[in-house]
Amino acid sequence: MGKITVVGIGPGSLADMTPRARKAVEEASVIAGYTTYIRLIEPLIADKPIIGTGMMQEIDRCRQAIDAASNGANVAVISSGDAGIYGMAGLVLEMLLRLPEEKRPVYGGVIAGVSAVQASAAILGAPLMHDFAVISLSNLLTPQETIERRVRLAAEGDFVIALYNPKSRRRTEGIETVRQIVLKYRKPETPVGIVTAASRDGEKKEIATLSDFTEREINMFSLVVIGNSHTYVKEGWMITPRGYENKEEFR
Repeated sequence: MGKITVVGIGPGSLADMTPRARKAVEEASVIAGYTTYIRLIEPLIADKPIIGTGMMQEIDRCRQAIDAASNGANVAVISSGDAGIYGMAGLVLEMLLRLPEEKRPVYGGVIAGVSAVQASAAILGAPLMHDFAVISLSNLLTPQETIERRVRLAAEGDFVIALYNPKSRRRTEGIETVRQIVLKYRKPETPVGIVTAASRDGEKKEIATLSDFTEREINMFSLVVIGNSHTYVKEGWMITPRGYENKEEFR
């Protein structure tokens, strides 16, 4: 039996990859991942065998990775950002635990990475300084009504809301539905940050408001952060206060 490890490679730049993740990729004999993410770490791969598949082929990719590990390979299954946040950690672990114990390769666990929400927040300033909710708008695996209910409850609870997979070529209306829902609970001037291609070539940051942010360029490589009722913008930075302004020494 070999070994299978799930690795979060960070948002894009090799500079944002943790040393532990880099070591796992360099020591692996086989790399498995979505082809777009494989390209992000090409300098580390050399001539290693690749299990690369496209979007929506995650189950087949994980099965091939587990088979390779069962046959003696040291396999690194990579995800961009953090593998445990909308990544491959859950699927690999679920499929692995379905196997009889004696037929499982060694499980190397999950190596955490810098998530897209963390990288985007850093680019915007400090928008996640208080409680926040992370919601994916992709309805491929989650019913649309469930997504909308989660957005509504997060808006009602005054959470900062970070949106993954906000818009695609085929799915264009969901982000506007979100805007309409949140407008029932927040002022139109609420700051909204949009970061596209965080930590990658073509990185772009834009700060808009709840009233007009859907008019800006948003795609599947974007992450959208909707501020809470206290979030503000100053000198181009988006800030959600933690509460220090109430302390005497801060005044």
